[in-house]
Amino acid sequence: MTSFHADGICVARVERQPAAKPIVKLAAFHPAAPSLSADALSRAARDAQANNYVGSTLLAGGEYQLLQVEAPNVPQDELKTAVRWRLKDMLDFHVDDATIDVLDVPVDKSGGNRTHSMFAIAARNSLIQSRQDMFAEAQVPLSVIDIPEMAQRNISALMEPEGRGLAMLSFDASGGLLTVSFNKELYLARHLDVTLEMLQEHDVERRHAAFDKIALELQRSLDHFDRQYHFISVSRLMLAPTGVSSLQDFLSAQVYMPVEPFGLDEVFDLSEAPGLNSLEQQVRHFLTLGAALRHEELVL
Repeated sequence: MTSFHADGICVARVERQPAAKPIVKLAAFHPAAPSLSADALSRAARDAQANNYVGSTLLAGGEYQLLQVEAPNVPQDELKTAVRWRLKDMLDFHVDDATIDVLDVPVDKSGGNRTHSMFAIAARNSLIQSRQDMFAEAQVPLSVIDIPEMAQRNISALMEPEGRGLAMLSFDASGGLLTVSFNKELYLARHLDVTLEMLQEHDVERRHAAFDKIALELQRSLDHFDRQYHFISVSRLMLAPTGVSSLQDFLSAQVYMPVEPFGLDEVFDLSEAPGLNSLEQQVRHFLTLGAALRHEELVL
């Protein structure tokens, strides 16, 4: 799994275990400016021996749109066409220029909630083609282009309590990401306009303004989730590594569920990646490692 950042490239490889934590076999950061180039990718892949594996990559915020729509009542082979029609007035670019995929949101099996929705993922054809061309030029095999929501869902799915949903909140340079998973499925995804840098702001007033913004969005999103998916009981909100310990105390006083921070050692076996004992590296690699857990559910 390869992800691109403003200052370099993250490369990760994870090996799943049948009855144990997934083992992080590789987690490396390669400084590069610009990182989004075939030369930088080729160097990072060579150092990580990534050419020996079929790879995947992660889109960044702003490179795609994720929209929740009502599931069309059409045969499976007509689903993407029907969703494309529904998206024509919802995208910020022409639908004919979009690569589209869909992700089902399971309905209440008890029949209590008859609303059937799905996520539609849309990215510009030109962006997808340029990413494929870059990997081809770098001679790095590419099988999957994934999105952060699914990467975070992969980690959340490993932490879900039996029969309960789990909310998870993470932050990086592009902003915050709130997800709720249940039975290893993604049910909610919301982007927050609060970056990791804003959380780490030294000015107390500015930092608390960011905290207030997070709390308001959490309250709105979780209230909406409760109304829409009343059959799912969310057990707690997990905070991905940020290095901002005061955020937990603040949010615990604002939301109705327990708020708990966690480290990647609670999810992964880090014995072969000692660099991830650093909080800074856990923050940097969080979504990359989540994407490296991926099974074949979503391909743009």
